[in-house]
Amino acid sequence: MFVRKTLLSSAAALAVLSGAVAAQAQQASVPVVAVDERTRLSDGIMDAGQAAKGLALEHAVAPPPGFFDPAMIFAPPTTQEEGQALNARIQASPDTFSPLALSNTDMALSGNRLFVGNFNGFNAYDVSSGKPELILSVVCPGGQGDLSVHGDLLFMSVEENRGRVDCGASGAGGAVNAERFRGVRIFDISDLQNPRQVAAVQTCRGSHTHTLVPSSDPNVLYVYNSGTSGVRRAEELSICSSGEPGRNADTALYSIDVIKVPLDRPQDAAIVNRPRIFADENGRIDGLWTGGRIGVTSQETAQTNQCHDITVFPGINRAAGACAGNGIFLDISDPENPKRISDLFDPDMAYWHSATFDNTGDKIVFTDEWSGGIGARCQLEDPATWGANLIATVGGDGKLRGRAFHKLPSAQNASENCVAHNGNLIPVPGRDLMVQAWYQGGISVMDFSDPMKPVEIAYFDRGPLDADRLMVGGSWSAYWFNGRIYSSEIARGVDVLKLVPSDMLSPAEIAAAEAVRMDVINPQTQTRVEWADTPDVAMSYVDQLTRSGADAALMREARAVVDGWRAGSADAATADAVAARLTEAAGARGVSAVDARRMRALAGVFERIG
Repeated sequence: MFVRKTLLSSAAALAVLSGAVAAQAQQASVPVVAVDERTRLSDGIMDAGQAAKGLALEHAVAPPPGFFDPAMIFAPPTTQEEGQALNARIQASPDTFSPLALSNTDMALSGNRLFVGNFNGFNAYDVSSGKPELILSVVCPGGQGDLSVHGDLLFMSVEENRGRVDCGASGAGGAVNAERFRGVRIFDISDLQNPRQVAAVQTCRGSHTHTLVPSSDPNVLYVYNSGTSGVRRAEELSICSSGEPGRNADTALYSIDVIKVPLDRPQDAAIVNRPRIFADENGRIDGLWTGGRIGVTSQETAQTNQCHDITVFPGINRAAGACAGNGIFLDISDPENPKRISDLFDPDMAYWHSATFDNTGDKIVFTDEWSGGIGARCQLEDPATWGANLIATVGGDGKLRGRAFHKLPSAQNASENCVAHNGNLIPVPGRDLMVQAWYQGGISVMDFSDPMKPVEIAYFDRGPLDADRLMVGGSWSAYWFNGRIYSSEIARGVDVLKLVPSDMLSPAEIAAAEAVRMDVINPQTQTRVEWADTPDVAMSYVDQLTRSGADAALMREARAVVDGWRAGSADAATADAVAARLTEAAGARGVSAVDARRMRALAGVFERIG
């Protein structure tokens, strides 16, 4: 959540910018941030005002005992005196104190179970009835607490110095401590009443996030680990050493960890590679962005010596890394040895934080966590291209190209931490929809079907925790899973939301999305969605084409085919005829690429039912 930045002289920065690494987004239009109903919601911890469009809150579940204390909600310092007091407290107990000690973090969902990470451990809920029911709390301090699930194994990221191998709450004091744990914990959760830590893979920079990567060997799972904090001393972990590569070629900086997990013996999990995925063509391991600012009005940018998130798409053997100062595109056909294909830099991106593919892998949404998630970065005066989403496309040559920015279009106030954060796809056929957390900016649904014109189509928001002082809260992550959106609220617990029809989303589109079933959702592992041929899927395309102004007569014919299909009286000849007209229309002059794809997809459905 916190970001360290490295400054660079203007001359050096311009020299890098002039090279192949630079690729600023080509904006179709400047994102708009404006005042709306979300801007002036009343404050409160559990009773804040609410606003929603296209989304409805079904359940709000408060944090369980041991994971909530209103006095421990983190309030970043606002004065020099407060800053000095916080620094004194950190220095007095650096291995036991955490400002975010009881904050909820990332989630994973498997079957009817929702797992919510926390800086103090994790909680598990049964969601089979709709409302999350607490079934397990595990106290295991150490932050960051991001989770993933594979079968009966749960993986947990641990980054802070206070983490202990035994999950103890006493911390791990001293510069070197044999009981300290920073890395990836692995729990056996086959018995949820008695979870057992079966492995604890120590890493040099801890684990801020991690990614589960399937293997062609069904008995092997890989984990890509991303550590973002300082390097541990060799006296504590022998594989570690720090420093820039000019002084230390073996530095633990400028790499990720690849952990191999034998699924029949997870206790043998170990690091098998630390690939130098930032190297340039000459083999210089610090070959990407060196940090700093480009121009007077551009963003102060982070140095690329780490990745924050790596999102894998095993179906296409590709991954997208959000790596501090760059976005990168990886070949993971050999998951033990990922290789960089291309990289992207944009001077308006302060810290490349996370990545989400579209369903084909042709587009990637990169988020910018400007200020590390603890700043009020969605105010009316804040630049609309800072702390935003950058929509990129992947060319046939494998090159990333920035296209447009999208930022939460609602101005938030000075007491609300707000910036782009975690989300995933909502499986509406014919559209690229992403539900996304914006901390105290709430939850927003973005349509990026046209990468040059991303737009918000739905939202849910609460007022600030406190109207007069910035306190860190809001939605850490928001994920669609089997018909509902689950949100991990940093201070308030867990929310469950559903889509509701609006002028931007039809009942058929919602029904088609709700019909898609997944076994598991992990934060950085994407699975391609495929839709069955159903009337709701076909009507989704018709509604989208009607909304975008397609030929009205043709849409009436298409709607009649779907209505007949629903009634059990679909006429094959008519369906085939309409399919032929849709295929012809898709190639007509003036039809957008997005609508052409929808017409061909609808034609395909009609041909298969004809």
